[in-house]
Amino acid sequence: MRLSFLLALLYLLVLVPAFGQQARIELGKSPLPINTYFTVSIRLQDQQLKDYSPFPEIEGFKKSNRFSSTKTVIAGGKTTTVLTITQNYAALAEGDYEVKPFSMTVNGQILQSAGMKIRVGPMAAVSPQGPDLVIPQQPEQSEEQPQEYVDQEDNAFLTLYTDKKEVYVGEGLNIVLYFYLAEEDQRLLDFHDFGNQITGILRQLKQPNAWEEVFEIDEVTPEQVEVQGKPYLRFRLYEAVLYPLTTEPLRFPKLSLRMLKYKVAVNPTLLEDRLEGYKTFFARERIIPVKELPPHPLRDVVPVGEYTLREGLSSKSVPLNKSFSYVFELEGEGNLAAIMPPSPTTTGTLDFYPPDLQQDITLRAGHVQGIKRFTYSVLGRVPGTYILANDFQWIYFNPVTATYDTLKSNLSVTVTGIADADNMVLARDLGPFYKIMENEDHTLVSIYQNEAIKRYTNIILLVLLALSGFIFLKNRKIK
Repeated sequence: MRLSFLLALLYLLVLVPAFGQQARIELGKSPLPINTYFTVSIRLQDQQLKDYSPFPEIEGFKKSNRFSSTKTVIAGGKTTTVLTITQNYAALAEGDYEVKPFSMTVNGQILQSAGMKIRVGPMAAVSPQGPDLVIPQQPEQSEEQPQEYVDQEDNAFLTLYTDKKEVYVGEGLNIVLYFYLAEEDQRLLDFHDFGNQITGILRQLKQPNAWEEVFEIDEVTPEQVEVQGKPYLRFRLYEAVLYPLTTEPLRFPKLSLRMLKYKVAVNPTLLEDRLEGYKTFFARERIIPVKELPPHPLRDVVPVGEYTLREGLSSKSVPLNKSFSYVFELEGEGNLAAIMPPSPTTTGTLDFYPPDLQQDITLRAGHVQGIKRFTYSVLGRVPGTYILANDFQWIYFNPVTATYDTLKSNLSVTVTGIADADNMVLARDLGPFYKIMENEDHTLVSIYQNEAIKRYTNIILLVLLALSGFIFLKNRKIK
């Protein structure tokens, strides 16, 4: 009994690290330039993110934006998904810093980090580019003020930013809802009932004819930016990339956000130095036209985006009837989640089996980028050298160049060995009748089977009838 208990305890101890790997904290790299973010990430495997505690404060750093990425792997019929939430930290000055040990609670589980030392070096060359902003007219002023308070004019506005003025069907459109507030006016405005308001705003932004990739925003934190040479705080309220599925225009209605607006006391000796009121800000209506793709036989089914091809073979020379692996990997920007596995051309000499899938998508800086990898198992039926471009051609539409493009394989494989007559027959395309032969029952069946069944059935009925008559007569004589 004691031995069984010890074995069970040892088994559980072995399993504990495996369970711990389902969620963990990952820290960024050091050293790093002062204009590069340090990162703290939460990594979850095969589980949804329900809740998590705030990311830690790091001395000498300021929290910046946050982004998420999802990696999906399908191998052998098993699907593995990895979700990563990353918090960016901006260094305030060059020097040596320390991330002290900390813990975070994720989905009710406490995760520990041992911390690390960080060295921040000189600035690296970058070329930032800010969005084009539309600053709307200031909305109506608030109500008449009491004599003890004055309503100071604020420099703030709500705007819906789009990175394009028109898009093709299937092309990504980045939309961001921003609230801008001048730094010197921070005491004048504050958010009011934000949770309920943003829920209503999201319903208005929802597009029924578009695929939506939403960026992770768990808390609204300000970013320091400049607008027309003046320092502002920018609050990112919502961000997504939309992929229109039809030529129906994307319509974004006029949006409103009600904020707390404080009136400032004239007499600073008053107990209350501010009086609470309200002010509503508006973002103007936006309509984004959606263009149809240029004429093409596959216009309604081709993917849209900017992609490059990476490929690989497990071996360039394989024996006859021995399987090998072929990797067809697409990398770039676009609606990767909607891309289906390429269908190889069937020649009868190479058998391609359904591929395993690996998908790694990152949502960052207004772009949806990543890779989608298809790994095929291939069987060579007939000796020879085969150019895989004859089997794999992937057509897509590039919205930047407004042209269709084809990604073709540049690899070839050699199947070695001597084929027998059966393999030669299998290599030929004999039509659909012969393709189902392997799945059909090959037992011989007599064409007179139905007649024999009728005959035996009649004989059995006659025997039963005679037996019934015999029993009836016998019972009658006994009476």
